[in-house]
Amino acid sequence: MRRIGSSLVVAVALATLVGCSATPETSPSPATPSDTRPVGATEDYLPGVAADVYLPTQPAPESGVPVVLLVPGGGWQTADRTGLTPLARAVADAGMVAVNATYRAGDQGARFPVPVQDVLCAAGYAVHEAEKGGLTPGPLVVLGHSAGGHLAALAAVSGSELAGDCPFPLPRIDGMVGLAGVYDTAAASSAMQGFFGVPREADPELWASGDPLAYASSGSAPRDLHVLLLHGDADTVVPLSQSQAFADALEVAGADVTLDVLPNETHATIYGSAVTAERVTDWVGGLVGR
Repeated sequence: MRRIGSSLVVAVALATLVGCSATPETSPSPATPSDTRPVGATEDYLPGVAADVYLPTQPAPESGVPVVLLVPGGGWQTADRTGLTPLARAVADAGMVAVNATYRAGDQGARFPVPVQDVLCAAGYAVHEAEKGGLTPGPLVVLGHSAGGHLAALAAVSGSELAGDCPFPLPRIDGMVGLAGVYDTAAASSAMQGFFGVPREADPELWASGDPLAYASSGSAPRDLHVLLLHGDADTVVPLSQSQAFADALEVAGADVTLDVLPNETHATIYGSAVTAERVTDWVGGLVGR
């Protein structure tokens, strides 16, 4: 495993996650103006969800165009994708397909496994939209912030186990990017009871089936999965130990994992385009042909 940056562990209360929103506490630097525009927003590929699709402005390579699905956070209670819009545009400007998708969350009465089912379906939709745009899809990467990082990781490590009804085939997920994600549900139990609908002690098997760390620790996560974890050392919402524990388990399981700890970045700035876009697109671009 490659570790980059600081190793400071932030001790905080995860219960504050429920109050997270798409509005940064400290606004990231504005994104560079772009000619990339969504080819359309849709709410009809799956009831209760929506997605913006961004096609690359650069010529498509013969080896295939990476497809990046972006999954917003919101404490498992909301799924406002607008905060990830600048990052989605930057991904498309780098020559990739970006799909910025919502999922049914607590504010719609959704509980596990519905949100991760929606993310898996959105992954199939993202590949479909790339093909509909006349592109050959390359590696598929699911990127998520905070609670969205939990869902992205769960989609990547669980295979087809949690898939639900979807009008698109379930695709292979080649890579996962976590931005200050939650990967250990036991450590985050105070914030996740609403997501699972029952206390952890009342149904530990249910909680384990929604725990990315459990999949990695048991060896059931795909061995050929590529993972990039980004976490700010000034995060006072989700502890850095969440990313560290997940990275350690993935490494033991044989996955290709990089943990990059970013100095002075917070939970709200880690997904800013100016902070994250170049790191993400360089890493995703490196998956082409692997």
